[in-house]
Amino acid sequence: MFNVEKVTNDAVQWIRDWFAQNGKGCNAIVGISGGKDSSVVAALCAQALGKERVIGVLMPNGEQPDIDCSHTLVKHLGIPFYVCNIQKAVDGVLDSLQASGVEISRQTRINLPPRIRMSTLYALSQSNNGRVANTCNLSEDWVGYSTRYGDAAGDFAPLGNLTVQEVKAIGKYLRLPMKLVEKAPSDGLSGKTDEDNLGFTYQVLDAYIRTGVCENAETKARIDRLHVMNEFKLKPIPVFEYNPES
Repeated sequence: MFNVEKVTNDAVQWIRDWFAQNGKGCNAIVGISGGKDSSVVAALCAQALGKERVIGVLMPNGEQPDIDCSHTLVKHLGIPFYVCNIQKAVDGVLDSLQASGVEISRQTRINLPPRIRMSTLYALSQSNNGRVANTCNLSEDWVGYSTRYGDAAGDFAPLGNLTVQEVKAIGKYLRLPMKLVEKAPSDGLSGKTDEDNLGFTYQVLDAYIRTGVCENAETKARIDRLHVMNEFKLKPIPVFEYNPES
């Protein structure tokens, strides 16, 4: 039922229209991890705006074993890019917290780099007349597998309503390198893939999102629990409603 040609063309036009209304003449700033999501977003933006208006940002945290994937993508698309190693920033925050007596949790160590990467993207965006792309997909958002104010942030989200399988289909349709489209996503710290950490595959999750069917009752219960637990990430920040006349 997924018409990849139509969805791709619609997404390109949506990006073009969004920039016409929210940043005419601005550049798309895309953090390039070398995985399918950032690759597809960068490719869609290049088609919508022209490759000269898409700026890739490579942000390794010290040594990144798969950094070659990011270089493959920017070379394949022919887009300008910057490399900003975030290790000193990450270490600086952690060292300062520890010096203050804070016991650093595992989740803090996992989520701090994405948040510093997002700060880096916005810093670069303001210096390059840019708008920051959110590269999360629907599947990750559904179960909260993104970092609030990290990779979950951004100014526009081309993949926010598309599942992992649909994003892969677009990547193949755009003829992106298969090693990027099929690259197994991971948090870069635990040594495990996203699917290892989640306890189920994206294929199972995607089918459940689109059809409402999940044959394994335990997996269905886990997906439902994660969705409810992390739904707040997708909502605007709650604001106290003050009425001076009441």
